[in-house]
Amino acid sequence: MSSSPLPTSTMVALHSTTTTFFRSHLFPNKSQTPLQRKPKQCLAGRVRCKATKGDNDNLDQGLARLDRRNMLIGLGAGGLYGKVGNPFAFAAPISAPDLTTCVPASKPDGSTIDCCPPTTTTIIDFELPDSGPLRTRPAAQDVANDPEYLAKYKNAVEMMRALPDDDPRSHAQQAMVHCSYCDGGYPQVGYSDLEIQVHFCWLFFPFHRWYLYFYEKIMGELIGDQTFALPFWNWDAPAGMYIPEIFTDTTSSLYDQYRNTAHQPPKLLDLNYGRTDDDVDDATRIKENLTTMYKQMVSNATCHRLFYGEPYSAGDEPDPGAGNIETTPHNNIHLWVGDPTQPNGEDMGTFYSAARDPVFYSHHSNVDRMWSIYKDKLGGTDIENTDWLDAEFLFYDEKKNLMRVNVRDSLDTKKLGYVYDENVSIPWLDSKPTARKSTNKRKATVSSSDLSTTFPATLSDIISVEVTRPSKTKRTAAQKKAQDEVLVIKGIEFAGNETVKFDVYVNDDADSLAGKDKSEFAGSFVHVPHKHKKNIKTNLRLSITSLLEELDAETDNSLVVTLVPKVGKGPITIGGFSIELINTT
Repeated sequence: MSSSPLPTSTMVALHSTTTTFFRSHLFPNKSQTPLQRKPKQCLAGRVRCKATKGDNDNLDQGLARLDRRNMLIGLGAGGLYGKVGNPFAFAAPISAPDLTTCVPASKPDGSTIDCCPPTTTTIIDFELPDSGPLRTRPAAQDVANDPEYLAKYKNAVEMMRALPDDDPRSHAQQAMVHCSYCDGGYPQVGYSDLEIQVHFCWLFFPFHRWYLYFYEKIMGELIGDQTFALPFWNWDAPAGMYIPEIFTDTTSSLYDQYRNTAHQPPKLLDLNYGRTDDDVDDATRIKENLTTMYKQMVSNATCHRLFYGEPYSAGDEPDPGAGNIETTPHNNIHLWVGDPTQPNGEDMGTFYSAARDPVFYSHHSNVDRMWSIYKDKLGGTDIENTDWLDAEFLFYDEKKNLMRVNVRDSLDTKKLGYVYDENVSIPWLDSKPTARKSTNKRKATVSSSDLSTTFPATLSDIISVEVTRPSKTKRTAAQKKAQDEVLVIKGIEFAGNETVKFDVYVNDDADSLAGKDKSEFAGSFVHVPHKHKKNIKTNLRLSITSLLEELDAETDNSLVVTLVPKVGKGPITIGGFSIELINTT
């Protein structure tokens, strides 16, 4: 292992001196840049997007971002290009934060909280272990029958709670990791006006995998058992569709007092929850939950951009767009567990406090398991773009060393020393949705030909709009395999301190909407409140290739898309709609 080769101040200084060189040597003629000569790139793996209306605006934004970054060349090992980099490559991954620039995080209610970690002058670059015991993460519902394991788990959390609050391994400090990375605690290195945000982008999965890795290692160190592994809350199967009972004992270190009292066992979890409980029977709820998992993991996970989230690099505005698992069910479960009587939905219902609840780590362990299932059982692959692979984070390890990690080292759980219990069933693999096939298409209230004058529009009531499709003929299986048809809801803007949820239906009757287990229900946009008085502007992308087959709409010239607002006190603005063909490889 090696210490940090260059301090952040030196990196920023080098960054600021490269502008003239870059412009004069790579762009001698400003009227002709590589971005102008080549088709638009999506940056997620090798995905390319079909050009759509507004590409000139996107080009202008891209050039502005390029200018801001100044290409960040020559930063040395561990810098923005990773350990080996091409100074002329168009790459600028998110750098590990400078802890000395950490600021108090912002709560949704407007108050602030100091979540900054202890600082140190030494940063160690993480290296994958050569060998060690392979830890197997069990299902939380199963460990109630394993008294030895449960005793170790409770003891580990109790010991973390007993550590001084300024110990980076303590329960308090571990909870603050999420607070700082998710509520504006860290500015980007070189861009003091832009925060680091690990949600609503492609950093969501790798950041939380590293977070759990070090949390788990700290627990094993404290109890003297390097084979100890976190349990995962398997909310994707009926046996796990309630808060695991190990977290409900009020005398246990695993208990958290700030949870929704109406959602204690045996209350079934709603994976489509949005602050209100629907009046449906348990059998319907389970069916809807399983169908939701199929949609999010199979139908909607057709390419990197949809599964992982939108690209997010150095110099980018945060919140470009979440992947489908982050949006649903991850966000819904946060809202379902949090206490609605608390000012911000604490603990799980808001980012700054979510990790105070021990159930947070089991919830995210199952989110991480979804990443493993995506790759191991569904044929998913990792993003190849270096802006993703070389993105960095900082975490304290079990020895209180500050470690710098990157995304590329998180891709194989076995190399990190853990796997998931393979004996746990995955019933949603057989839960493909079926269509209601309503023939009563509600007449669009807004014509797609009038988008430029009608949008942006405020989503205060149900909106239906007719959206033109790029392909009017039935596509072959080979064409579908090569390109996914995607519904894009653009320019979704709202206050970051608000809970937001709206549902999306395709070719459905807006006056009598289909159930969540039907094909007409395309998905939802869900936001967990965090930043105060900061407007978030993002996008939602939903795969509709399978949906079109199920609705027998593959040859339709257009689709009727209906948005149904469910939660949101403040205004929610919708910028517009489009349907695009996105390459899957």
